[in-house]
Amino acid sequence: MTDPAPADLSAIVKAYDVRGDATTQLTPDVAHALGAAFADFLRSSTDGVDMIVAHDMRVSSPDLARAFIDGAVRRGATVADAGLSSTDQLYCASGLHRAAGGMITASHNPAKDNGLKLCLPGARPISRDTGLAQMRATAEGYLDAGQVPEVPGGTSQELDTLRDYVDTVLGLVPISSGRRLRVVVDAANAMGGHTVPAVFERLDQIDLVPLHFELDGTFPNHPADPLNPENLHDLRAAVLKEGADLGFAFDGDADRCVVLDERGALVPPSAITALIAQREIARVRGAGEDRPAVVANLVSSRHVAETIAASGGEHVRSKVGHSLIKALMAEHSAVFGGEHSAHYYFRDFFHADSGMLAALHVLAALAETEGSLSQLVAAHDPYASSGEINSRVADAELAREAVRAHIETVPGTTSDELDGLTVEHWDPAAPEEDRWWFSLRSSNTEPLLRLNVEAAQQSTMERVRDEILDLIRDQAPGTGVGDEPAHSTPATQTEPSIAPAGASGADVPGWVRERLCCPDCAGSLRDVDGGLQCTSCARTHAVDGGIPVLIAGRTEAPGADQRP
Repeated sequence: MTDPAPADLSAIVKAYDVRGDATTQLTPDVAHALGAAFADFLRSSTDGVDMIVAHDMRVSSPDLARAFIDGAVRRGATVADAGLSSTDQLYCASGLHRAAGGMITASHNPAKDNGLKLCLPGARPISRDTGLAQMRATAEGYLDAGQVPEVPGGTSQELDTLRDYVDTVLGLVPISSGRRLRVVVDAANAMGGHTVPAVFERLDQIDLVPLHFELDGTFPNHPADPLNPENLHDLRAAVLKEGADLGFAFDGDADRCVVLDERGALVPPSAITALIAQREIARVRGAGEDRPAVVANLVSSRHVAETIAASGGEHVRSKVGHSLIKALMAEHSAVFGGEHSAHYYFRDFFHADSGMLAALHVLAALAETEGSLSQLVAAHDPYASSGEINSRVADAELAREAVRAHIETVPGTTSDELDGLTVEHWDPAAPEEDRWWFSLRSSNTEPLLRLNVEAAQQSTMERVRDEILDLIRDQAPGTGVGDEPAHSTPATQTEPSIAPAGASGADVPGWVRERLCCPDCAGSLRDVDGGLQCTSCARTHAVDGGIPVLIAGRTEAPGADQRP
């Protein structure tokens, strides 16, 4: 009889959190060992072993939370069991109580998954390099031994954190009572259904239209990933039907928030970053701060840096990753931080990210105007963007080197490697068609290259995007290399078209058809009767004589019934 293989948690302990299948990888036994390891890690530091543990609404979450708490208590920890919570609610409790935190959640992952986000007292982040690797090794040792030795003195008691959370976020972002706003919120049956009612019931000037607020970890309506345009269909339809001023979509643990304007169009996260940065810089400059810092990852729009500078702030570039952004915010005492993935970080919220605070900032900014949200954010979305395009490659470094070699032959470019390869060709004195930049990064977990391109003009963005994609593809002929949107569904799962393929009458080569995108939001296009409809913002663009007429602002194809 052979000995069992030693425990190996490398597949689920990631760079910044723990994530895996809750039936086969992140089981209660594993959670118990990780809870014990977290207590050991805290004891080895100077922070003590007090912790707050909370969980989301996933089917597996209560059992995993109980197992994690039991493991921590067995190693002598004092644990406050906060029960159901959003991740930013847990961060708030960690900051207010100066206790470490453990959040059982898999954020936007499928229902079968679960995970664990950990923080030190004050919501300070923990990454693989600052503790997760050590905890993994400790937990593997407990699993191999088949037991967790007991340290006396551990206790657990319940703690209600919701009221303090509501008081904190509303205290940070007051909203003017001068204008009523009608707001649709899609909680995706996730933790937004827990926090949004508690916050919005205190906002008398907001008419809330709730969508999918029932907590259900099976996600019966759609996945809780608001960056996937397919998951915004319900919200977009409700915004238009209700004549709402705007719509919010939260992810599974409600630490991210995506915004739709009154037309149902997606407001780019970079535009939200610029809007909030402008507001936060003005607030703290009014209180006497000189040139406050704002952190933004390097994939954010160029306009973010321009807004920060114009507002009197200092722009600090960051790699992608929440632990990195939080660390830079602490280092520079940055008032705000933003990511292209709709994570927004606030100094006065313990440098932590909060989808709710981002939503409140948007509401506050809109309440201070008489116009629409689309008018408010138009100034913060001046450039053409490709969005993030993922290319599956056999050798990411080889493909990136091919791009680097090509760029070296292009006059007027500058580049750096803070996070992958970032190339700029943006002379303010040059014609608009010559201004562009792109970022090419490797995925931390998959054989993917992530490309983001931005330019002063749509045609320039498309040209640069296609040139880089061609270079990437040419590096691995016949190996299955292919492009996919950052949030595409698998090829075997296609969304039914409103009309049969070809109904638009677009008579263009296939490779051109694949690259056409909406001029308003850069979303993908599908065939409808007499036109091409954007799957993101729902605008329909005419096809005239077989030629797509992609005009920004087009709402319907001539002769076609208007569609939702």
